[in-house]
This record gives sequence, structure tokens and C-alpha cells, in this order.
Amino acid sequence: MQKTALLIVDVQNAMFDEANPIYDGTQLLKNLEDVIQRARAANIPVFFVQHNDEEFKTGTPAWEIHPAIAPIKGDVVIQKRTPDSFHGTELYEKLQAERIKHLVIAGNQTEYCIDTTCRRAFSLGFHVTLVKDAHRTWDSGTLSAKQIIAHHNQVLGNAFATLMETKEIQFF
Repeated sequence: MQKTALLIVDVQNAMFDEANPIYDGTQLLKNLEDVIQRARAANIPVFFVQHNDEEFKTGTPAWEIHPAIAPIKGDVVIQKRTPDSFHGTELYEKLQAERIKHLVIAGNQTEYCIDTTCRRAFSLGFHVTLVKDAHRTWDSGTLSAKQIIAHHNQVLGNAFATLMETKEIQFF
């Protein structure tokens, strides 16, 4: 059996700002809480990725990981500056050090960081499971957030990841 880790990407306070909240953020947090709790109960390592840029300035409240799913002692927090959670970070090295071969991925933002991280993980040889009901985005000028999520689930599920709903995720 492949050693597994849970990777939570960019679930930061700014994304839940009442002025422009991410689509269905309340349900996202519930799904993430569930999958994180089950991972921890099975002693599966939990990795958090935290984005840093003009909007997510290091050390500000907007930059902080949402308190509903905040890391605890033993979790790994990776800082990134691009949509690719591996580019210019220590993520690959830390996963290799723990002999991780399977990544369960969830978080934000579907068409940027989730898409890019899933594709990169696949290209690096990881087996990828995307939690299809535990990643989110905003409406764009042409598509609703729901359409963007469905489209990326279809594309990523066809070639780069196994798709599973939160309730289907099992850690051993």
C-alpha cells in the first residue's frame, strides 16, 4: 500500500471575506474538517500550503489559514508564491522524506492552485486523489464557480487524479 498524505491548499481567511466569499465556503470548511479529522485519526500526515502575495501578505489576518481547519502540532505548513505548490517550495523534499507516494488534495482555488498542484503532483509520479467536493473558487466573468469546479473535476479526473467525494475518502 502506498503511503498517503493529505494536502490542503490555500484555505486562508481572505477567501472567506464577507465582501467576496468563495463559493459555498461553509460547506467547503465542513468537508475539509471532516477529511482532516479522519486523516489525523489514521495518523496520516497533513500538509498545509499557504499562499503569499500582495493579497495574502505574510503575517496578516487575511493570510492566516482559516481557524476552522488550522494546523496543529505535527502538521507541515509550506509557503508558496505561485499556483504550483511544488515550485520553489520544500513540498517535494518533505514528501520524499516521509516516503509519500499518494496525495489526497483539497482546498482553493480550483482553476489555479488546485489544477496546477494536481497536474504537477501527477507529473512528479504521485498517485493523486482529488476530493471533488472539497475545492472551491469564485464565479468568473463567463462561468459560475459551480461550472468551473465541475469542469476541472472532469478534466483532472480524466487524466491526472482519481476523483472521490469527502465521504468516500478513507485513510488506512
